[in-house]
Order: sequence, then structure tokens, then C-alpha cells
Amino acid sequence: MKITKLTIYSDNIKEQLKFYRDELNFEVRNYSEKSFEIVAGYSVLRFQYKENATPYHIAFHIPDRQEHEALAWIENKMSALRHNKEKIIDFSNWQAMSVYFYDCDKNIMEFISRRDFSKPKSAIFDPSNIVGIAEIGLVTDNVKEKFEQVNLECGLHRFDGDYERFCAIGEPSGLLITINNKLKDWFPTSDKAYMSAFELEFEHRGDKFDLSYSDNELKISKN
Repeated sequence: MKITKLTIYSDNIKEQLKFYRDELNFEVRNYSEKSFEIVAGYSVLRFQYKENATPYHIAFHIPDRQEHEALAWIENKMSALRHNKEKIIDFSNWQAMSVYFYDCDKNIMEFISRRDFSKPKSAIFDPSNIVGIAEIGLVTDNVKEKFEQVNLECGLHRFDGDYERFCAIGEPSGLLITINNKLKDWFPTSDKAYMSAFELEFEHRGDKFDLSYSDNELKISKN
């Protein structure tokens, strides 16, 4: 599963633009008063204005073994989020290491470095090193139902977890991090998980899909 475009919602477009463009130095394109896009490797992350928007969890792929460089880079700008006092979190069963931080909407953002996924082109880390979007959180009250739908319509499989509390759906290249917000909060902060709406464009096994999530309902079309 390769995520090519993700659209999320914000009621704080100007501050988010300043954060990603001026503080983190992402390449920004298609800016207007109500939206903008940032380039994240082969992916695009679009921020669209919406009143009373709620937070998300989003992860970016970074090159193999660059978690220490990514942590130093983010810590030069703000404090990384901790789990059990650690700022680099080891997901040994996923063969990955992660660094987390907040943006201006309290979205839980993640840099994830997977072993043998993408070799670094440079020893220096900055947003131009980002490989692509790795994960988007999908919050629901019925994990099994959402899994069965994307499995049937897109051919995506369970990567990790169960069908009740948490299920990572897809593959290491791209995942829907599906959680039941009646049973689980977001890692690593224990922030409340909201059923935040999003639009997703992705490729899987040679096919292209559009996925829309809103009000706990999934709509999927194949291009």
C-alpha cells in the first residue's frame, strides 16, 4: 500500500502553514486561505479548512536508521514526545524506530524508520529526506467492520493487532492504524482519539483507490 495523497482538516490553517513551511521547512504548494499542501517524498499531505476539526495521527517514512538524526532535527525546533521517558521508541516486532511530535493542531506526528525500507541519501536529516506518508489513523467504534470493508474492496490485510481494539491494516509501506476509541487512546500520549474525517489516495498491487472517511463511514472507489 503506497499512500500518494492524504487530505486532513484543520481550523487553524494559517498557523499550520507557518509551522510546516517556516519552522519545519517543508516544501509547500497550492496555498490558499483555506488550504495548502506539503510535499512528503512521493506523498502529498493536504490541509483543508473545516470548522471544529479534531486531531489526527499521521506517520512519515524516514530513511533507514535515521531516527537519531530526525530526533536531533526536531529537538532543535521543539520537544519530541516521550514514552516511558524515551524519545526514540523501539517497535522491534515491526523492525522500526519512531520519533513523535505535535504540530499546531495537536496532531500526533511520527517519523518512522523501518529497517531495509529506504536507504538514506544523506547523513543530514531534513524534510527533503522524507520518503512518503507511512500511516494515517482511522478511529472507529467497530474495528472488525472497517477491516472487513477494506479487505473486501481493496485487498488490504491485517499487518498487526486484533479486530476489536487495534488493527494495523495494510503493509509496511502503508498502514491504516485502526483503533476503537471506546477501548484505546492514541500512543504514545494517551490523547483521546477522535473520528477525524480524511480523504486518502493510495496504490495497492497495481490498482489505485480513493478512500473517504467521515462520520464513522468509509467510502472506497477504484480508479
